[in-house]
Amino acid sequence: MTGTITALDFRDIMVTIRPHMLTPFVEECLVAAAGGSTSHQVSFSYFNGFNSLLNNMELIRKIYTTLAGNRKDVEVTKEEFIIAAQRFCQVTPMEVDILFQLADLSEPRGRVGLFDIEMIAPLEEGALHYNLAEIQRQHSGGDASRPVLLQAAESAYRFTLGSVAGAVGATAVYPIDLVKTRMQNQRSSGSFVDELMYKNSIDCFKKVVRYEGSFGLYRGLVPQLLGVAPEKAIKLTVNDFVRGKTMKKDGSIPIPAEILAGGCAGGSQVIFTNPLEIVKIRLQVAGEITTGPRVSALSVIRDLGFFGLYKGAKACFLRDIPFSAIYFPCYAHTKAALTDNDGRVGPGRLLLAGVLAGMPAASLVTPADVIKTRLQVAARAGQTTYNGLIDCFWKILREEGPRAFWKGAEARVFRSSPQFGVTLVTYELLQRWFYIDFGGQKPPGTEPTPKSRISLPAPNPDHIGGFRLAVATFAGIESKFGLHLPRFQAPAAQNV
Repeated sequence: MTGTITALDFRDIMVTIRPHMLTPFVEECLVAAAGGSTSHQVSFSYFNGFNSLLNNMELIRKIYTTLAGNRKDVEVTKEEFIIAAQRFCQVTPMEVDILFQLADLSEPRGRVGLFDIEMIAPLEEGALHYNLAEIQRQHSGGDASRPVLLQAAESAYRFTLGSVAGAVGATAVYPIDLVKTRMQNQRSSGSFVDELMYKNSIDCFKKVVRYEGSFGLYRGLVPQLLGVAPEKAIKLTVNDFVRGKTMKKDGSIPIPAEILAGGCAGGSQVIFTNPLEIVKIRLQVAGEITTGPRVSALSVIRDLGFFGLYKGAKACFLRDIPFSAIYFPCYAHTKAALTDNDGRVGPGRLLLAGVLAGMPAASLVTPADVIKTRLQVAARAGQTTYNGLIDCFWKILREEGPRAFWKGAEARVFRSSPQFGVTLVTYELLQRWFYIDFGGQKPPGTEPTPKSRISLPAPNPDHIGGFRLAVATFAGIESKFGLHLPRFQAPAAQNV
């Protein structure tokens, strides 16, 4: 008699008598984990320690929380965990060893994170909080288990909501966009004498209202709305699509994948953005010459032709790809930092996250925006003309100096930050208000962060299987099975 059992016997025993305590991950790793890292013979002490660990996962979660606080991405070493576990006498060193052994079977790194604990914690069917059951359903099959038509319907749904959100965001900040465009188009040299019409963005705003009226601030809005709907929609849809494809099993997305998703979103929108931008810009600057012929969107399109609508497309790529590659990761991480303790993100915090993320993104790509504007605006008599992106860059640098590349930076930040803030908060709120379950991912922050059974609050004693309904089971226990115990008194019924 060796006092041990084989790994296969250990697996058979656990699957037979304790299947409700085994998550799919633990069940899959039973043979590999059997006996510890040095032996595949399971002793009675190891068997007890393994089962005790599964029973104590609630306590394991509490120990982890004392080390990680409210953060969910912290990983702790075995030494740190053992020191923290000394406050809880129920957890033995063997249980800690088994915990880290199981975590290393998932990814050998010598550390334990929240995802490892949730992966090991026993989750009983029917005893799960609805949110946990829902998140497990979402992660269980992925896109491979969903019909193609259902995935296409989800993309169309997001495209529609993105169109509405884009239109709302563009309308909200259009006056700032007009001021930004006119400031960037103002030449410092090589132009008319006394052409500097505006001292700064505020002066530009005042003069537009004075000479063109309040509606002058919305000159060119109609083509903007016609183009911004598909432009913002495709940007949001592509970003969500790529993020969903690169998401790991624990719901996290690597930083390079987030940057890639943003860059793909920015590049995909240019097919809509460039024609829209060139028509919008020419309408915006047309109001500066009040004595000239009336300019309309159709007249601009006729003058430019199809290929002319894509003038400055290289600069548009140079602006939109870096912008989105910076913006969307910043937005995701800022939103995560602003979540409540239960994982919710309110509308105010969504708006704040969108505005804060837009500041670095908008400011850092201002030089590309200046070049794009100069290429797309029709030069008037006496103004410098440009023959492509490189030629434009060197002429601006030579004639106006490096500071010219940052013209309108303030207006761009004040326009892009709130615009994307309004767009993103509208997009996410529309997904909450008009939610349709396609079996995919829900927007983060929509509902409280799903929790496992080990961290749920005590259930209502009146629920099915709760204490009050179970009292009848204990009534008379003192005389059953030949026992002679003090009589059990049921609690007095509460008056309703």
